[in-house]
Amino acid sequence: MALSRLATSIPESPTLKLNDAARQLKEKGEPVINFTVGEPKNKTPQTAIAAVEEALHHGEIKYTPASGLAALKKAIIDYTEVNYGRRVGPKNVIVSAGAKNALYSLFCTLLDPGDEVIFIAPYWVSYPEITRMVGGQPVIVRPADGSFYPSAKDIQSAVTPRTKAILVNSPNNPSGVVYSAEFIAEMVNFCELRDIYLVMDDIYHKLIFDGKGSASAYQFTTKDVEATKVIIVNGVSKLYGMTGFRIGWVVASQDIVQVMANVQGQTITCISGLLQAGAIGALNGSQQVLADLVKTIEDNRNLVMAELETIPGLKVTRPEGAFYVLPDFRHYSQDSVALCQFLLEKALVLTVPGKEFGMEGHLRLSFAGDHGEVAEGLTRIRWALDPNAPREITIGSRKAVRDWA
Repeated sequence: MALSRLATSIPESPTLKLNDAARQLKEKGEPVINFTVGEPKNKTPQTAIAAVEEALHHGEIKYTPASGLAALKKAIIDYTEVNYGRRVGPKNVIVSAGAKNALYSLFCTLLDPGDEVIFIAPYWVSYPEITRMVGGQPVIVRPADGSFYPSAKDIQSAVTPRTKAILVNSPNNPSGVVYSAEFIAEMVNFCELRDIYLVMDDIYHKLIFDGKGSASAYQFTTKDVEATKVIIVNGVSKLYGMTGFRIGWVVASQDIVQVMANVQGQTITCISGLLQAGAIGALNGSQQVLADLVKTIEDNRNLVMAELETIPGLKVTRPEGAFYVLPDFRHYSQDSVALCQFLLEKALVLTVPGKEFGMEGHLRLSFAGDHGEVAEGLTRIRWALDPNAPREITIGSRKAVRDWA
């Protein structure tokens, strides 16, 4: 008997697949440099660890409400007021198993079969697949000027009567660009005028460099959370380096949150109280850990730009936030999958094909890792591609000689 056509049409997550490949190579003792995974290398904040330890000590590890613990909701409400200038209530907040699960439950709630969701290229690899999994249709919009910065006109021209939502991710994964306040304002105004949901994936919203900040969509609407079309998705994974905790959330109207809670109650039941305790500790604790993380990642961004700009023929858009860069490698290859394989075989460097993000000919590099490893990986990439680089390089404990350029 055949398996579900829908389920079997969903591809494996390329970033998780490549990260697993890197792990296997390291287990074999290979000196691989992994640029694939979007995961800060900082330690879990001590306030989060202490909160989990206290919860364990009490020994009451039981079911929690499908929409999240009241204490975590309060922390999210306070976070939203401080960072978005908007006070919401407990019934406007739902906790999910990471921002990815939050998007899945949200799209289950918003979309009927055939409804369209607009994404901006480059886009995170899971957006189209999550949309398809709940019966929706992804619509990809590419900035007309060939940049990573869309215009409102680019998006508005893609709207049809079936458009249910527009998703905006800024700072952007995979490009690291930050969309302007003017663009966010135009999107808020347009969506509220046309009765289209504006889903803001804000998972990186405080990881911004050069002393700048990001615009909150809430600042461009006079409507309260019950009436606005703005929906906020966020979590602790990226801002606090707590990827393994799998804690995300959505801020939306009570009607949306209630249906999402029903979806979660019938699928994942609830989120672990232990993991929620860790998120409470992070949100309520000292925020110096976030400032330190931004400084570390910004230093890596500066290193990445300095090194990539030495590679002839490479075109690079300077990341303004998050911890990704999406250089244009078409000078060397039009096939990003083949180029990724080449760099792995020749230089033991793992990258992600731009094809997965809607940008063929580009490669995504995550610079969230150790500063020294980032520098070493960039040196190897230049050695593998630039005919003017030294022909011999040390990779791990062995000498490698370039014999293909």
